[in-house]
Amino acid sequence: MHKSPRRPGLFEALIPVIFLTILISINVLIFGDDALAGSNQMVLILSAALAAIVAINLGHRWETLHKGIVKAIGSAMSAILILFLIGSLAGTWLLSGIVPSMIYYGLQILNPTIFLVAACVVSAIVSLATGSSWSTVATLGVALLGIGRTLGIPEGVIGGAIISGAYFGDKMSPLSDTTNLAPAMAGTDLFTHIRYMAWTTVPSISIALILFMIIGFTRSQDGAINDIQPVLSAIKGTFRVTPVLFLVPALVITLIIRKVPALPALLAGTLAGGVFALIFQPHIIYQVSGMEENFLVAAYVAIMKAMYTDIAVITDHAMVNSLLETGGMSGMLNTVWLIICAMIFGGIMESSGLLQRITESVIKLAHNTGSLVTATAGTCLFFNVTASDQYLAIVVPGRMFAETYKKRGLNPQNLSRTLEDSGTVTSVLVPWNTCGATQSAVLGVPTVAFIPYAFFNLISPFMTILFAYLNIRISRIGKNKQANTGATDKESV
Repeated sequence: MHKSPRRPGLFEALIPVIFLTILISINVLIFGDDALAGSNQMVLILSAALAAIVAINLGHRWETLHKGIVKAIGSAMSAILILFLIGSLAGTWLLSGIVPSMIYYGLQILNPTIFLVAACVVSAIVSLATGSSWSTVATLGVALLGIGRTLGIPEGVIGGAIISGAYFGDKMSPLSDTTNLAPAMAGTDLFTHIRYMAWTTVPSISIALILFMIIGFTRSQDGAINDIQPVLSAIKGTFRVTPVLFLVPALVITLIIRKVPALPALLAGTLAGGVFALIFQPHIIYQVSGMEENFLVAAYVAIMKAMYTDIAVITDHAMVNSLLETGGMSGMLNTVWLIICAMIFGGIMESSGLLQRITESVIKLAHNTGSLVTATAGTCLFFNVTASDQYLAIVVPGRMFAETYKKRGLNPQNLSRTLEDSGTVTSVLVPWNTCGATQSAVLGVPTVAFIPYAFFNLISPFMTILFAYLNIRISRIGKNKQANTGATDKESV
């Protein structure tokens, strides 16, 4: 009979993680922005192979590791399908003039001084209404990025503002999957979780907005406004610009608000974009298809190309041309490749117990409420980096820490808030995480470029840790009101 696998030592569990970290660092130094084109994927495969060697040496069977890989990839399939549909949606929304119209009208409303604050607030509102940071970034975010570029604002700063707003809304929306998942893992109810989370989330987004306002008022605006009019003329001269086109984004937002699943909602938006291209942009259809005779054949070719491959609309303005191009589904293949490789690594690490061994060691270091919350936040970040999936970064720490929080006399909403403040928002800051890779691909902005400016995502984990150490709004079991500052952990418990 096959012997039971041996429990890994802490150093054994850390070997694949150390290997991954070193090679990823080397990749970034050598390949730079091109690291996601294949080298990072190979690093994840090599790290997974090393993890498998360690696991087999511990007594695990390959069949068990294989099942873990398949399970992990299966958990990411929904994200992969959404990613493909986002690529198609971006294509038909360009073909139909929806994204160019958003840029056109947005340029007339916004100016460089208030743009970053406005981009963050608008992204937050839409994400709150839809419950999806992914849909918000893929639709409104793409348009805001185009507007910001024409205003002369660096794309990393714009991406940070969009990401900050989108993840604030996603965190606070009852329609969000992670907002429902966190309280389920911690053992509390949805609306208690949201109310309790507001105490740390509102200060975090407020600080982020102040920082964006400071950037807007202090950076040089020379030449930015003067560049707007030629851009407006180029868009107006190429597309038929009309507010009627916004019916398509309104349709997608309405479907998501009405709790239609993301896949059919995005597919509906993609097809509606194709229909509006037929109605409003027949000349663009001829340009993209390369045909000049049969309109129906040209329309079929253009819409199909918009959904699955690279298309570009040519104007007489070079900057506008750089905005009016998209890769369709094929443009997402590198990201899908990255996600699958990340799931292979995460599947082996989880099924072999290597990840659990590492996090158990972290729990032992938590002696009071502040250190416990810090350990939870660190574990969420650790899973985002190593398992490359925000759901795993919520589920596993949630299960692992639930009993510890209860033994410490802490209500489960403390844990659910920490899971969201750390697991959900930091996922987009990891380039090889499903969230970081997806948002980078959708926006066309390298993750390392927007990380320094994703203020909300950077501040949130520190805010929840600060509240824990200051003993602010720490809900105790058997007490009707939160403990405020002034009582020590020992006294409160």
